[in-house]
Amino acid sequence: MKKQYFINANILDPHNSINEVGGLIIGEDGEIEAVGKKVNSNNLPTREKPIDLKGKYIFPGLVDMRVFVGEPGYEYKENFRTLSDAALSGGVTSVVTMPNTDPIIDNVSIVDFLKRRGRDKSKINIFPCASLTKNTEGTNMTEFGLLQKKGIIAFTDGIKTIQNPRLMSRIMNSAKDLGCLIMQHAEDHELAKNGMINSGIIASKLGLSGIPEIAERILIERDLTLLERVKCRYHISQISSQKSVDVIKLRKEIIKFTSGVSINNLSLNENDIGDFRTFLKLSPPLRTEEDRVALVQGLKEELIDVIVSDHKPEDEESKRLTFSQAATGASGIETLLSLSLELYHNGSLKLETIIKALTSNPAKILKINKGNLSIGNDADFCIVDIDKPWIVKKEKLVSKSKNTSIEDKKLQGKVVNTFVKGKELFKL
Repeated sequence: MKKQYFINANILDPHNSINEVGGLIIGEDGEIEAVGKKVNSNNLPTREKPIDLKGKYIFPGLVDMRVFVGEPGYEYKENFRTLSDAALSGGVTSVVTMPNTDPIIDNVSIVDFLKRRGRDKSKINIFPCASLTKNTEGTNMTEFGLLQKKGIIAFTDGIKTIQNPRLMSRIMNSAKDLGCLIMQHAEDHELAKNGMINSGIIASKLGLSGIPEIAERILIERDLTLLERVKCRYHISQISSQKSVDVIKLRKEIIKFTSGVSINNLSLNENDIGDFRTFLKLSPPLRTEEDRVALVQGLKEELIDVIVSDHKPEDEESKRLTFSQAATGASGIETLLSLSLELYHNGSLKLETIIKALTSNPAKILKINKGNLSIGNDADFCIVDIDKPWIVKKEKLVSKSKNTSIEDKKLQGKVVNTFVKGKELFKL
């Protein structure tokens, strides 16, 4: 690979506190050689022709902490190849995959298979999670130590919650001893049972059973109380309500933990469901506008650490059913950045806050050397025209499943190029 030179870019790298106009040099080995304002046309070899980005932005490759891939078992929804193509079109270069496959990622042999598939079929960095419990049944713990040695980055039951407090306490003890990261889907099963959307006026009007916000809050309160006693690496996958933000605000001063939020809950509310739009049947559900505003404020105050896509591909047949029968989840990895930029364009959040929650914060939580533009690191980054308008059209999405929650939405900001290890793998 020959050296590549980029100049006249707005470079934003929260990890290294870089926010300036400058350039980027990628070495022959695909690593970053220089970055920032010192890289300009005056400092480059005369024989080289740099690429002039004319004010476009360079961000570190995004790190998405909550992604469902259909492999193994549900390849008809999404596989590693289609996932990586979709991710690249959205500027995502590293993903954390959930264990809810068939079979469940709960033993060493499946991890070996998964890593091989990820390596052979994917163009991006795949960081697999294993389940907290065997078959995600919430009764017996998996072998944390063995799985971690095999390269498992974190443990979660994905769409399921550890209900049993005694088991959760044991999990935390093991995680503390081994230094593992635990990611919990915060939703009390009994309180959320058969629920489909947020509990409230809209649910009553549509005649749908609701999921109360207390189902989320009670689980968070329980886990954080256990965490006071056993201090391990603990992450709340997604929060969705104002009350949860209030709890986090209170506890952040006492206990060390992190939390995430889905871009769906930051951008949409329960009113968007309209007349039974099943593509907006999500977990956690879309809640009130007050909740949405509180989540944005939580990011602003750095109470919430990470924004995730919660990319959950489902085939159209399983979404075009009655609301009670429709599958839960939305495809969102390729619109993650553009939809997040909406919060910048409408003045809700600073650009740096958004990019931090999409790059350096998840990398820090996961303890991986990604989501930054440090010299000597792999050149994983995306070039973004943050003002480019576009409309989300289902047929133009790269993902195998087209179950987007924002069909026909007008967005501002589009990924133009994505690079992994210095190679251009996506070009608009």
